[in-house]
Amino acid sequence: MLAKTRTFFSDVKSELLKCSWPWEPKETGLKKYRELIDSTTIVVVAMLLLSGFVSLWDLVMMTLVGSLTK
Repeated sequence: MLAKTRTFFSDVKSELLKCSWPWEPKETGLKKYRELIDSTTIVVVAMLLLSGFVSLWDLVMMTLVGSLTK
């Protein structure tokens, strides 16, 4: 059981070393996370735009259906 656990953690460590992380290992401070912050900002802005678009079309459809059913 102990050997399997060691093998598992060894495999996890070797796989994590192969990963591409969203920051430069040599950078320090906030510069280290610049790509991560930029990507998060893009996702938040895209979600805000998409939610605005969906809300607008929901309002248009509610008004259209409301006017047709009155």
